[in-house]
Amino acid sequence: MAVVDLLELPGAMAPRTPLVGLDLGVKTIGVAVSDIGLMIASPLALIRRAKFTADAEALLKLMEGRGAGGIVIGLPINMDGTEGPRCQSVRAFGRNLLRLRELPIAFWDERLSSAAVNRMLIDEADTTRARRAEVVDKAAAAWILQGALERLRGAR
Repeated sequence: MAVVDLLELPGAMAPRTPLVGLDLGVKTIGVAVSDIGLMIASPLALIRRAKFTADAEALLKLMEGRGAGGIVIGLPINMDGTEGPRCQSVRAFGRNLLRLRELPIAFWDERLSSAAVNRMLIDEADTTRARRAEVVDKAAAAWILQGALERLRGAR
């Protein structure tokens, strides 16, 4: 497969397979997974970044365990709508992943996802700073994936 438009992603996947959502950070990769109906995203795991090959192997193993059919990767677009070096790095991760496995990948604007998740964890869950550090990246991945799923539902 290849990088596809988000709205083309369900058609590029095997039927009734979940999507995986990624929040690619410098030190960690937050991973979330959807249900097979592509309705709800849930935080799944946190991968501590090492080298690309190890990161990709860990991700692909998680995907195989869930039977995932595609990936939504959060794209850190600047607030003014431009793409900077972090976007280039995220897009390169997607391209490199395609060299290892043929699967559909789409990107989704992740602006403010980590900030929104932190605010939710502080305000609603009254979570300590230490606990937030443990969960924010995978929760941000779920936030990113949920946004993409809602966009997919709106397009049906």
